[in-house]
Amino acid sequence: MPSLGADMDAGTVTQWLVEPGDRVHRGDIIAVVDTDKADVDVEIFENGVIERILVPEGEKVPVGTPLAALAPAPAATAEHPPQPVPIPEPVPAPSPEPPPGPEPSPIPQARGPARRDPTPSPVLRRLARHLDVDLDAVVGSGPGGAITRADIEAAVTAGTTLEASSPQMFRAAEPAERAERAERAAPSTPERELAMRAAIARLMARSKREIPHYYLGTEIDFSRARNWLDRSNAERPVADRLLPAVVLMKAVALATRDVAGMNGFFVDGQYQAGDAVNVGVAISLRGGGLIAPAIHDTDHKSLDQLMADLRGLVARTRTGRLRSSEMSGSTITITNLGEQGVRTVYGVIYPPQVALVGFGTITDRPWADQGMLGIRPVISTTLAADHRASDGHTGARFLDQIDRLLQDPERL
Repeated sequence: MPSLGADMDAGTVTQWLVEPGDRVHRGDIIAVVDTDKADVDVEIFENGVIERILVPEGEKVPVGTPLAALAPAPAATAEHPPQPVPIPEPVPAPSPEPPPGPEPSPIPQARGPARRDPTPSPVLRRLARHLDVDLDAVVGSGPGGAITRADIEAAVTAGTTLEASSPQMFRAAEPAERAERAERAAPSTPERELAMRAAIARLMARSKREIPHYYLGTEIDFSRARNWLDRSNAERPVADRLLPAVVLMKAVALATRDVAGMNGFFVDGQYQAGDAVNVGVAISLRGGGLIAPAIHDTDHKSLDQLMADLRGLVARTRTGRLRSSEMSGSTITITNLGEQGVRTVYGVIYPPQVALVGFGTITDRPWADQGMLGIRPVISTTLAADHRASDGHTGARFLDQIDRLLQDPERL
């Protein structure tokens, strides 16, 4: 049972998507696990063959319990290579040949659905059923038109888009049909809401009890970033436009990489720097509560890739289709209440992380620049940081670096 967050002690296997004998590859979704917050798709991180299932559906087990036994995949053998199919000798035409005549018109062949080779594996077929995806409607991007896991996941998020014109960070717009499917896929029950509230309470109580928080805040002129966004989006189709969210996310990721002490964990009495910059995004759920899944390697991704990742992350969160890799590995978290019109938010650190960045709504305010007073779009930015890993001077440099990056958005 994987650890799908610092607040998770145990999980329940609600569905297996593989059976003994199935060959699996790294990244395949093999099971669905119910945590106190959500149903999470569990990925496998090794290639092999499922030997046996150790935890049946419906059983709750502690984190760390083996769920299945994996055997090595059999290696291809060359002991009996396939023999070439003999080509029959041409049969001589009867003689004498008839005089040449007009060539017959080709007989039209019935057109049917294009054959995919190879056909989707049992793992992918069960994944498609789990995600309510019609494989006949999916266009494969693999060799020979084969359907891949990415194709199935793309079909899930194809009907969900973020409002490209919205200045808010994490607002999603869904057709009624997909929203109805989401409610069926991830029903909100009083029991689930109570369990989520209890999980959040345990984690936040632990955070405030164990982590010596310090808080810093600043106001950032967002006019250059907004002007750059307006120019960039004017040249894009509506579906490809960027939100301020990804600009802010990329600025945080680069600042986190540049300023030591903000990207990592406090474990076993000491700070451990993260191997990568994985930004967690706090996303509110329709039934209440929130989840903060991660976008990995945020500092190395383009704004377009971050926009696509954010769109998919919001869709999977709202429909209860998060992957296990997205529920672990965050090295810093962003939270935002600007959609509700909140000017300033002071967050609580997600242990064992050591920092959290909060953004308020972007509002037009009086702003003095080089002795001139004008109206600028301004965003309130806050930092909650762990005093065991950094101090106020480091935190101030971190916020200043975010500001510098947003004043030069072309660098993002």
